[in-house]
Amino acid sequence: MIDFFPTEHISSSCKRKFGICDRPAPAAEKAYIAEKQGQDWIAAVDNHYRLKVNFVPVDHCIELRKADGKMDNRCDGCLFYEDTIIFVELKQRKSKGSQWIKDGEQQLRSTIGYFEQQEEARNFPIKKACIANSERPLFRTGQAVRMERFFLETNYILRIENRINIE
Repeated sequence: MIDFFPTEHISSSCKRKFGICDRPAPAAEKAYIAEKQGQDWIAAVDNHYRLKVNFVPVDHCIELRKADGKMDNRCDGCLFYEDTIIFVELKQRKSKGSQWIKDGEQQLRSTIGYFEQQEEARNFPIKKACIANSERPLFRTGQAVRMERFFLETNYILRIENRINIE
């Protein structure tokens, strides 16, 4: 059994707006939430109703190992509140093309695959995933087919944008 909610790593915010940050590679640090607006935000979280939103880093915090013992792909973290969970992959790339989207999708799929094997997955009927890129903040409508396929295969709603709405 994998503990996706290690209490010592969970942080939370009730702020109307806060950000999710991650240090660029090669720093082996966990993603974190920041309440003061700054240039470190990769994803902005809009929490209109000021709900208590929890965040737990996954990368550099939760071990997801393949059958051969090697570390598997992991997303940066997840937000969770009430009956909703949102897995988040953070990118900081200006590159043209969609390789960063493909990489992010693979990291989300891997993490979600492990999470869905856990008993806790049943506690969240609303399931979402987000790939956020601070350098490419505009939503790419050309990814509609990818997002539809992601939903059909994982039952998670995928968004590719650096704004996360808490509803």
